[in-house]
Amino acid sequence: MHHSGKSNYALITGASSGIGLELARLFAADGIPLILVARRTDRLEALQAELSALVTVKLFACDLSDATARTHLLDALTEQQLKIDYLVNNAGRGQFGDIAENDWSDTDAMLQLNMVALSHLTRSLVPVMKQRGFGHILTVASTAAFQPGPGMAAYFASKAYVLSYSEALAYELKNSGISATCLCPGATQTEFFSQAVMEDSGLVKGKQLPTAAEVALQGYQAMQRGKAVSIHGLFNRLRIFSLRSAPRAIVTAITASILKRDQ
Repeated sequence: MHHSGKSNYALITGASSGIGLELARLFAADGIPLILVARRTDRLEALQAELSALVTVKLFACDLSDATARTHLLDALTEQQLKIDYLVNNAGRGQFGDIAENDWSDTDAMLQLNMVALSHLTRSLVPVMKQRGFGHILTVASTAAFQPGPGMAAYFASKAYVLSYSEALAYELKNSGISATCLCPGATQTEFFSQAVMEDSGLVKGKQLPTAAEVALQGYQAMQRGKAVSIHGLFNRLRIFSLRSAPRAIVTAITASILKRDQ
């Protein structure tokens, strides 16, 4: 745990629902003040009201898929001299459908959010953590990171980037006092699926999914321990172990069949 007397902030992206919201509750319970970043602050305000009894909670409205908005956010953090000890790259979105049919501007915004925003924030905040010799970075990828996903190609590929980036970062930061952890949840009870129009997909239909709170707790503990990769769920761990040794073409075909919605 962090015992420096007065705690510096945890910055959490995508904190308005799901895993991000549950992570905010865990930090607050440990007395770590929060900077919550999301596109719409109306939902963050309810969370702020809930957690303000425990810690200071600052809200920043920012569309992280927009480079200019991100730069404004980072400038504001610098101007307000907010020291960040924990960076939680949780914001992300999905897109369902074949590459040939998908709306490009949606795909582009997703790639900006899932990959570019996370890289930009990490690049901006890590140097200061290195100077102080303390920091934890928690990045939320997905079990999608381990295989191609026909029917959600760009989303799966974006999560492969996230996992690769986070693992490399963890290695670069060895012996610096900073850890980088990549949390890879499987399908979870969050709004992600309804937003990606996926309630009918074989990934979710008729399955008892873990709650966002369960997944967040595992990620939070893995981050505090400095673990590089944390895969949620025994079944997911076993499946990923077998994926890594299976021929790529077979893995791709199986993933395609799982992602197909029941016609």
